[in-house]
Amino acid sequence: MSNLQNQIIGELKVQATIEPKVEIRKRVDFLKNYLLKHPFAKGYVLGISGGQDSTLAAKLAQIAVNELNETNEDEPYQFIGVRLPYGEQFDEDDCQDAIDFVKPSKVLTVNIKNAVDASVASLEQAGVTLSDFIKGNEKARERMKAQYSIGGMYNCFILGTDHAAEAITGFFTKHGDGACDLIPLYGLNKRQGKILLKELGCPEHLYAKVPTADLEENKPAQPDEVALGVTYEHIDDYLEGKEVPEENKKRIENLYMKSRHKRHQAVSIFDDWWK
Repeated sequence: MSNLQNQIIGELKVQATIEPKVEIRKRVDFLKNYLLKHPFAKGYVLGISGGQDSTLAAKLAQIAVNELNETNEDEPYQFIGVRLPYGEQFDEDDCQDAIDFVKPSKVLTVNIKNAVDASVASLEQAGVTLSDFIKGNEKARERMKAQYSIGGMYNCFILGTDHAAEAITGFFTKHGDGACDLIPLYGLNKRQGKILLKELGCPEHLYAKVPTADLEENKPAQPDEVALGVTYEHIDDYLEGKEVPEENKKRIENLYMKSRHKRHQAVSIFDDWWK
């Protein structure tokens, strides 16, 4: 294993093997303790997309809230699951199946289409025409904006779904789905997330489905692995310290280096990691 691979694994806190029950308990307790340390907060908010990552983070949050409410005599804690479609979502049935599995305390739907289209139109009036890719980032940021507005009104923290297999590649929108208060899946790779969902009794089709960000209209439902140019199988192997084909290793490490800025706060004159 190269020094860089070892460095990346250490930075992203990935374990080669996990015990699913232990990981579930550790992450549920993390979510519970964070609320107890911040008594002004009454729960969590997360957008539910129907994919593996949001389904897992949402389920962990709902378990945490339910356990807190077993001994809570004050205003109950809640987990708010938010549907955030842009118009109509192609896999809406999966979204509803995820909601049925999680059973959120509250479900809200905010259709972001009008807001995104208005923003795109405003930029066009200023002479800036967005590409399909950049419009996709606009959607991701609008979704997070809506979640923070909901969180502010309900005194809730915002959860993110970032995990090691996304963090290593920078496969998230800066200040979009990458903006949040807590990341309960941190340290897990993609296959480990599947293991946790299986342990939790999640319907198989939700964690076995092909991952897609579905942000670009010219490439609807494009698989993540096509956009990344490398499979999650190879990314997960890399994060577990295994050997992967040299071409894939170079691709993963190149994505990691190019996306370093996404994994850091705004840069100041006192930072030197970027040099």
